Amino acid sequence: MLRSDANPGGTPRAVFDAQLAANRAGFYREVPMPFYGFNRTSAKVQDGVVANWWRQGMMGAANAHYECIKAFSETDFSGDLNAIEIPTLVLHGDDDQIVPHQNTSVLSAKIIKNATLKIYPGYPHGMLTLHADTINPDLLEFIRT
Repeated sequence: MLRSDANPGGTPRAVFDAQLAANRAGFYREVPMPFYGFNRTSAKVQDGVVANWWRQGMMGAANAHYECIKAFSETDFSGDLNAIEIPTLVLHGDDDQIVPHQNTSVLSAKIIKNATLKIYPGYPHGMLTLHADTINPDLLEFIRT
């Protein structure tokens, strides 16, 4: 996810650092909006989902959150993905404002030898919570084949 020479479309490190360090509680109130696509004009905010996100975020240690963001944003998983040889289903929403699909799932599916890529039009990063009725059958179909 982090912008680098190998990933020029990534997010600048300063964005990650500033958002979490400046106002941790506010960060966990704001991030669900783009995470679930609640900031889109047609979206209906689900207050319980936002509150649960905040609750989970505030339960963790600040240093653990920082190290987690650092690890997933800076680690190059290309070698790990290249080693996967079993059939793999890669799912992503094309309206993911947190981890844009062009820079992640599309590239991952190209690296994984037996990958099947499924992009869901209009789905956000939090699509598993909001669209389980669509995604769960797709998961089951992939597992059964």
